[in-house]
Amino acid sequence: MKVLVLGGTAFVGPAIVDEALARGWEVTVFNRGRTPAPPGVRALRGDRTAEGGLAALADGAWDLVVDTWSEAPAPVRDTARLLADRAGHYSYVSSRSVYTWPPAAGADEDSPVVDGSPDAEARAYAPDKRGGELAVEREFGAGRSLLVRCGMLLGPGEDVGRLPWWLSRIAAGGEVLAPGPRESPLQYLDVRDLARWTLDAAGRGLSGPYDLVSPPGAATMGELLETCAEVTGSDAVLRWTDPDVVLAAGIEPWTELPAWLPPGPKYQALHGSNVSRALATGLTVRPLAETVRDTWAWLGALPPGTTLGSPRFPVGCPPEKEAAALTAARG
Repeated sequence: MKVLVLGGTAFVGPAIVDEALARGWEVTVFNRGRTPAPPGVRALRGDRTAEGGLAALADGAWDLVVDTWSEAPAPVRDTARLLADRAGHYSYVSSRSVYTWPPAAGADEDSPVVDGSPDAEARAYAPDKRGGELAVEREFGAGRSLLVRCGMLLGPGEDVGRLPWWLSRIAAGGEVLAPGPRESPLQYLDVRDLARWTLDAAGRGLSGPYDLVSPPGAATMGELLETCAEVTGSDAVLRWTDPDVVLAAGIEPWTELPAWLPPGPKYQALHGSNVSRALATGLTVRPLAETVRDTWAWLGALPPGTTLGSPRFPVGCPPEKEAAALTAARG
């Protein structure tokens, strides 16, 4: 099988590349070359946003294309149009953010989506992702287009920094603000499980949208943080704290305390998705402990001073806010 990975050097891309190589597939990656391509792949360079930036893709044919682009839809449109007659199937790694916010508890792929345009320049994350979906479907046709709508992704290579922040904070020890309820179910997916399912589905010619996240309750907030403590060998004390106390300290859910949301519609939207369609087509979810352990090992192998996260997706709780919440929690 010949696969072209558009991106291929950050989080989702390397996971796709590693999975394809493990299957013995012939892998080509196309990106700007800011990060070295992994061994064993053919590397093509170009900037999809620049005039003539797709020149390296002018020749060649592939069975599958996997696109990890998350910015303006127009470059997705241009790439898909260029490849439509030379590739058999196009998988676009999208997001559950395309749903009209907040989707109801139990929402699935038939839920309403935001407006998007396949011809748009960059606007915001949700309409950009929806525009990318529309671009792929228009250029390749719905029957050759797979829309992989991800939920919260974790695992080695997670440059967003959600699980890495929790691991680092808990490894530092002391009293750690643990936002309750402890038993709150989480939905997440190891990026390697995403890669496996995507290549399986693409190889089988599946099409249309699929929500890619674990079933509700595959883990809880308590299991996540307690596993972090176990894996890091930390003596940290997790102080489980009522959501109202956390919010009163001015702490932003999801970003300043990654993965966490207080009970309510937003929590149900992010951790209550119906993923029966993906499960019926072979999605499997590895144990949380494996994801946490392997992420900790990956963190330990990074060069000193490596910074995770970005201005677009900042994560992490300022120490002064955590201290204020802990003081309030002690009463």
